[in-house]
Amino acid sequence: MSITLRPYRSGGWEADITIRLPDGSQYRERKRAARFSKSSAQRWAQDRERYLLQHGPPAANREVPTLEAFAPRFVDGHARANRHKPSGINAVESILRWHLVPALGPKRLDAITNERVQRLKLALTTRAPKTVNNVLTVLSTLLKKAVEWGELERLPCAIKLLPNPKKTMGFHDFDQYERLLTIARRRGTEAYLMVVLGGDAGLRLGEIIALEWRDIDLAARRLTVERSDWQGHVTVPKGGRSRQLPLTQRLTAALKAARHLRCERVLCLPDGSPITRDRVIKAVRGGQRIAGIEQGVHILRHTVCSHLAMKGAPARATQELAGRADLLTTQGYMCLSPAATEDAIPLLDGRYSDHGLAKAPPKRGRRTRGKTVGDVLDTEQPCSGG
Repeated sequence: MSITLRPYRSGGWEADITIRLPDGSQYRERKRAARFSKSSAQRWAQDRERYLLQHGPPAANREVPTLEAFAPRFVDGHARANRHKPSGINAVESILRWHLVPALGPKRLDAITNERVQRLKLALTTRAPKTVNNVLTVLSTLLKKAVEWGELERLPCAIKLLPNPKKTMGFHDFDQYERLLTIARRRGTEAYLMVVLGGDAGLRLGEIIALEWRDIDLAARRLTVERSDWQGHVTVPKGGRSRQLPLTQRLTAALKAARHLRCERVLCLPDGSPITRDRVIKAVRGGQRIAGIEQGVHILRHTVCSHLAMKGAPARATQELAGRADLLTTQGYMCLSPAATEDAIPLLDGRYSDHGLAKAPPKRGRRTRGKTVGDVLDTEQPCSGG
């Protein structure tokens, strides 16, 4: 066994690798190392030598599968084998079915070049950057698995994602949210409870559907998020762990008013069967449409997190409420309403007095020590006009 490095005139190194096979014969392989420093090329060659010793030399004239033929293996061997959530598996299957197979299905995996990837991007010009990046991410993972499973010797292309600037998360201001609650209350107990579960507790759509009465302690005013429902598939909540939330007085009253014995789910149909996603979406969007505000169930999560920020709740408390693993993602929820910023600017006028620096005005709505998240949301909002 030996490794010899030879420099190229144009830069880089050629790795000349020789190994002895179990039958006594020798196998020699010469490749250009994808590194420019000699030490990096040496490490790459050593990794390649170990791979050849473990797996043997590549089969001669091995047939490389097409993307369409490899796609089912990828879904089963990667997404299902790693126990991805049903919604995640469905997303991968949809991307393969609607985007990758129509564009690249007949192509062999080793024929998916950089130019082919750019043509795929061009075909998706009408799609949002996030959608395009989702498609490219699935393609990149598929090709990496093909290399890992021995179908490819190396990646045939370099996939670069599109720039996708983060947008400001929309939310309902205090007046908008109160107007939505008033309308939802008129539409019925069920519609009102759906809105409050999202806007006062920050539950996701699947968590609202999967909520059961055993998860609620009305006496202690506490709710435990244990599961999420996606089209009948019950899994753990996003993030992989449960969380406990204090209840606001408004949500406590709404749960007491909606108490029933039809089934274990908090929200269900009159015959006791589980409620559907479409029913929740239509109920929430219907109230938002009448209120003349931005529509969507998920915006209620943005709303509760933004309201907590405006009332002075610590970022860590908001992160726990939202069930987020990353604090940076939580900071995207920490928006301020226009009314809050309008109240902040006049503070600059009081920075100086005739005899020097003026005393800073007392902060409003920032005292949260000793209070729960539910107490913060129950207090009167501090932003005038918000």
